[in-house]
Amino acid sequence: MPGPGRARALQRAAVAAFLAASALSWPGFVQSAHAFKIFGITLFGSDEEKEEVIDPVAYTASLSAPGADTALTERLETTATLVQDANAPVSGDLGLVVKAREDRERLVAVLYEEARYGGVVRITIAGTDLDRLPPTPSFDRSRPVPVSITIDPGPVFTLGAVHLKGDAAKLDPKTYGLVPGGQAGSVRLIQAGERIVRDLKAEGRPLARLVTRDVVADHATRTVDVTLKAESGPVADLGSVSVKGARAVSSDFIRRYSRLDDNQTYSPDQLKKAAERLRALSALSSVTIREADHLAPDGSLPLTIEVSEGKFRYFGVGASYSSLDGAGLNGYWGHRNLFGEAETLRIEGSVSGLGATTDYTSFDYKAGIYFTKPGAFLPRITWDASLVAKRETPDTYTANSLTALSKLSYELNDRDTVGAGFEVALSESEDAFGSNTYLTLSLPMTFERDARNNKLDPTDGFRLTAGVTPSYEALGGAVFSSFEGSASGYLGIGNSDRLVLAGHLAAGSVVGANSLKDIPTTRRFFAGGGGSVRGYAYQEISPYNDANEATGGRSYTVASLEARFKVNEKIGIVPFFDIGTVSTEIVPDFSDIRMGTGLGLRYATPFGPLRLDVALPLNRFDGGSRYGIYAGIGQAF
Repeated sequence: MPGPGRARALQRAAVAAFLAASALSWPGFVQSAHAFKIFGITLFGSDEEKEEVIDPVAYTASLSAPGADTALTERLETTATLVQDANAPVSGDLGLVVKAREDRERLVAVLYEEARYGGVVRITIAGTDLDRLPPTPSFDRSRPVPVSITIDPGPVFTLGAVHLKGDAAKLDPKTYGLVPGGQAGSVRLIQAGERIVRDLKAEGRPLARLVTRDVVADHATRTVDVTLKAESGPVADLGSVSVKGARAVSSDFIRRYSRLDDNQTYSPDQLKKAAERLRALSALSSVTIREADHLAPDGSLPLTIEVSEGKFRYFGVGASYSSLDGAGLNGYWGHRNLFGEAETLRIEGSVSGLGATTDYTSFDYKAGIYFTKPGAFLPRITWDASLVAKRETPDTYTANSLTALSKLSYELNDRDTVGAGFEVALSESEDAFGSNTYLTLSLPMTFERDARNNKLDPTDGFRLTAGVTPSYEALGGAVFSSFEGSASGYLGIGNSDRLVLAGHLAAGSVVGANSLKDIPTTRRFFAGGGGSVRGYAYQEISPYNDANEATGGRSYTVASLEARFKVNEKIGIVPFFDIGTVSTEIVPDFSDIRMGTGLGLRYATPFGPLRLDVALPLNRFDGGSRYGIYAGIGQAF
């Protein structure tokens, strides 16, 4: 369904099995007999097997840091594994000494990161200083061995003189945060050197390196003098590209799809994007692009793409449930490397509405075959083809449809993609205009600019989409075109983007055709549900005729605002507000505006956040939805 009603939401009920099965594939379905995992999250049991410690030695540990503030003390305690692992025995007396020495190095590193270059870390075991212990110590094990950590953090140092030498002499130290009198933490100094090398490499110099990093602390003045010297090396082009690790996936395809063609000037950013592009191929489980440590005789830089292939065949099952819609089942089978060039084929089917009624004709069915060919004709072109049969039975209409689509997408650059295709759709529907059959030929054309920093959980950037679909309904002779566009923006605030403000605006219009009846039901606009205005039932927002039957509209506008707040690294809460309208006019007249608001819960996983939203309609329809519950993976937009 075009417009904001595309994604059907689960309404008025908690989701009983959606998160538990919708993304499960057979490999790894049962993690072990002692633990159960979904999306990498252990729901019950333990996924950690306890290892038996040989010659266990129990100990107690205490940490004292007089002169350190609360934040530094907490960081030191977190760093000290002797403190964190005090309940776990170590292996042998020497094992306790090794653990203490490693801790001392880590604690000194923390002090340096805080620019406390005069700090002292002293560790005693059983009352003896760590440096005075014999090579093969022996402790009294009649009781836990006492370990004491005493830290004098010392004063905070600031930057003194800053010298950039060699090919870095032309650079401004201020650009890298190196300002006399400024912060002098070790991490800042290390990162400054790395950024200098990165900027020199960005000039097309792959052999750029830092040859000197001198840091001299003056305890009398509490300053740190820094000298950084870099050699940039010559400007070079990208040279020959070899591929290692490929077996079933064509090496020539990997080389071609990377777009690391010969005679391009070296760019680290280009190599990074090439690696990301290859990782996006589901046939490859890992990708590393390695640069040679010297130039070829012709002055170019040889590259090696190292890959690992994943499992090509997969299948899975899923389930969902709501008190309104009943239960749903889905299954799928796929292949990630059908012809040896990362082509994907996916066959899936689903049925929903089970239990909501005993009438099987009121169930929703879907079966589809989807094929994707990356690098079709040219490395920047992707070909998508699909054949989908559906039966939809929302409250507003019933439709049976068969749709065939073939589409080519072309990447203009790393952000912009254009697409064009051909679609044939045969549908039979029963709605406010009675029973009708439509045969629609369409030419969908799209544009997308994606500048988000993360597709599943963006904290910065924006995304713009625009599309036009000229169409001809062959049985009735109607000619019409659909126009749709959307814009989403994201702004992170605070440390680690703890608060993200997110906004979304979408609009669409159908131009042409003499009446709404001439436009196929599945091409008219409806709103309501998880993909548009939450709190309303799926496709509930629509113009209605005198018989109070939803007709769908020619135009729509919806907008959403969210404040995504991280409670901690895993949990987030999201208050949100949605607003939308659907009109029979080409341009919305805003005579019927519907609003919804609510609160969402997010749980971070490697696959993106798990989403659970509860929403209330602020001005609901008579007899309409009183609330909505929506679940899924990834943010709402």
